[in-house]
Amino acid sequence: MLSEIILIIFYFLILIYSIIIHEIAHGFSALWLGDKTAKYAGRLTLNPIKHIDFWMTIAVPLMMLIATNWKFAFGGAKPVPYNPYNLKNQRWGSALVALSGPGSNLLIATFFAILAKIIRSPLALKVDLINNTRIADWEAVSLVVSGSLGSIIFVLCIMAVYWNVLLAIFNLIPIPPLDGSKLLFSAISIRVETMAFLEQFGFVFLIFFIFFFPGPLSVILNFFWLLFFNLAV
Repeated sequence: MLSEIILIIFYFLILIYSIIIHEIAHGFSALWLGDKTAKYAGRLTLNPIKHIDFWMTIAVPLMMLIATNWKFAFGGAKPVPYNPYNLKNQRWGSALVALSGPGSNLLIATFFAILAKIIRSPLALKVDLINNTRIADWEAVSLVVSGSLGSIIFVLCIMAVYWNVLLAIFNLIPIPPLDGSKLLFSAISIRVETMAFLEQFGFVFLIFFIFFFPGPLSVILNFFWLLFFNLAV
């Protein structure tokens, strides 16, 4: 039981830090493009206190974990501030800042998939751990990793891959306030009024999409999870 609790704690902490790094990436991208707002706000740091929003970073993910029997959660951090008018590239600057968040998550997923690949364990064991970690069967995972440092590290890597792929793909949905909407607004000429309307009611559209059109999102997520998990074994 203790080992299962420890796994759940790491599951939660990896999600939180993946969210935080996502936001930090926005700030560094804006800085690289000429805007120092995030730097002056003290947001270019791994110190979680600077990024945590009590509700979105702690309460909502924790409540979702409890509601799903410690199997699934989602959340966010305080958005990193930036001034789009300070960006060197006015056409694509906002899109680049937005895409740096999902990009950082994909880099993290790649790093931990490669690290998992390096760990020497039987293929069948790795596949078993991936499947059980993905469905959050903590009892099964704790039984398999018991007494094996390599297996424990492998599971932590898989958690990092799972969360970061989820964060990257979800945030690329082209609906405000998600990062994908910034790419959409940069690529397509949209009237200011239309953009303002989409941003005002974007969260409603997003909830509608998630509840009524989960199929396309699930297909894309499963494709990328499979891609990265195959890299890890």
